[in-house]
Amino acid sequence: MKLHTLKPAEGSTKTAKRLGRGQGSNRGGTSTRGHKGAQSRSGYSRKVGFEGGQMPLQRRLPKFGFSNIHRVEYKPINLQDIQKLVDTHKVSVIDLAVLHAHGLVSKNDLVKILATGTLTANVEIKAHAFSKTAIEAIEKAGGKYEIIAK
Repeated sequence: MKLHTLKPAEGSTKTAKRLGRGQGSNRGGTSTRGHKGAQSRSGYSRKVGFEGGQMPLQRRLPKFGFSNIHRVEYKPINLQDIQKLVDTHKVSVIDLAVLHAHGLVSKNDLVKILATGTLTANVEIKAHAFSKTAIEAIEKAGGKYEIIAK
């Protein structure tokens, strides 16, 4: 067996339609495009979302809402997640590096600590934002909190 003798399996490949190659191609004349109209012309391309002249979906539906360009997106971390982290990995200081190392946040996330669950461990927590109830729960457990600049 030599490289120049290799061929694809019988029936596995098909020859492409040779459009617009005259009468001998069995697709002569209109080359499968039909008669007249924009779609038969060269250079025609249908617009994205074109529905044959019917009012397109993006124009039938009403506009609503808006996106606030000043919104700050935080990744929420609950006190129960912090307690679980303390119980399993015995950490006393929780900052972005610890949260990232354990897969709770991504590298560039802004973190906000929320008060869902209970916190019994005495830990120091560093994050970008805290809810009022989370601050109360951390101080009640004997811990400290520190707000990091964004």
